[in-house]
Amino acid sequence: QVQLVESGGGLVQTGGSLRLSCAASGRTFVYYVMAWFRRAPGKEREFVAAIRRTGGNTVYADSVKGRFTISRDNAKNTVFLQMDSLEPEDTAVYYCAADRSPLGIVRTAAIEYDYWGQGTQVTVSS
Repeated sequence: QVQLVESGGGLVQTGGSLRLSCAASGRTFVYYVMAWFRRAPGKEREFVAAIRRTGGNTVYADSVKGRFTISRDNAKNTVFLQMDSLEPEDTAVYYCAADRSPLGIVRTAAIEYDYWGQGTQVTVSS
């Protein structure tokens, strides 16, 4: 069982930055592929970014590539999402998720993820 708690959301102007954090409970954090998803008002939940167990490989949605950076600190059981050059279209609730992924493969489908945080709101004003 893994519990995930996100923090770092808030209100920012267009072009600004935010850094989201997701703290995980338990000793097995290193065994999970970690990801961020988001859900904008009236839209489906969508993949944002994911990172392998050791942090050596990352995957990004095209809409955030070059602006967002996912990273993890396995010693602190924490995954981060650095968001730069934010746009109003980035406004959403952001969720942290953990995937047991048997071979450590980075997956982008929400259905593959086993544990979810409660979400943190990010609002970008124009």
